[in-house]
Amino acid sequence: MNRDLLALINNEVEAGYYGVLCTVTEESGSTPRSKGASMWVHKDGSISGTIGGGLLEFETIQKARELLASADTVFVWKKELTEKDGMLCGGSATIYMEVIGREDELVIFGAGHVGKAVAEVGVFAGFRVTVWDEREEYANSENIPCARTVVCPINDIYEKGITLHERSYVVIVTRGHALDAEAVAITDNKPGAYYGMIGSRSKIAAVRKMLVARGVSQEHLDRIHQPIGLPIKAETPEEIAVSILAEIIAVRRGGDLDDLKKASQS
Repeated sequence: MNRDLLALINNEVEAGYYGVLCTVTEESGSTPRSKGASMWVHKDGSISGTIGGGLLEFETIQKARELLASADTVFVWKKELTEKDGMLCGGSATIYMEVIGREDELVIFGAGHVGKAVAEVGVFAGFRVTVWDEREEYANSENIPCARTVVCPINDIYEKGITLHERSYVVIVTRGHALDAEAVAITDNKPGAYYGMIGSRSKIAAVRKMLVARGVSQEHLDRIHQPIGLPIKAETPEEIAVSILAEIIAVRRGGDLDDLKKASQS
């Protein structure tokens, strides 16, 4: 792989994006590119680099997009090249494909005291962490050095690098009810392994009523863990963060939340 492509992939992953790295690992006969040729397939199907063009590259891009749509991270396939592929002498190529950047990620809406504590505990628990806030004095690398921070109006989050996928764990702990509601609304119909929102039961009921009136899907509202976290009588931001990560880890590892909540209340 050339250095420019390696640098591009590194920059994209650091910015929160992901894609599929496709590399020719074996080749025989007449093939478009030699072993080691690499191509980066972006989430939207566009590419950087090349493994030779033609039908081989076209089919590899299609398989890369299928890989991104699945929960798998690796796929290996062998392509036999024939006359219809434009290869008069024939040959074969084996392509190793790996999703890079789509790891378990904690996406936190809100960089206040609780959001910051959740970020710190999340990193300790092994998550890649992204923290969003509209306030630059909170969401910055000095205040939260352990995580990637994104500062922008909430409606611009996807343009500014927030990506949600099947391994995203979303925590909504903004500065107020109205902004929490906006965070819920803007994540409607987005993928995710977990969604949770902080707040009392009365606050959550009011937010849900407001969002239903706005047309937010019932399916999305029902998948949000609320109140967020295991009921361990947490009070400080750090204790609340522990309760939130405990719930997220239970979801991540397939734990029985009902049993855990009963045990914590007994």
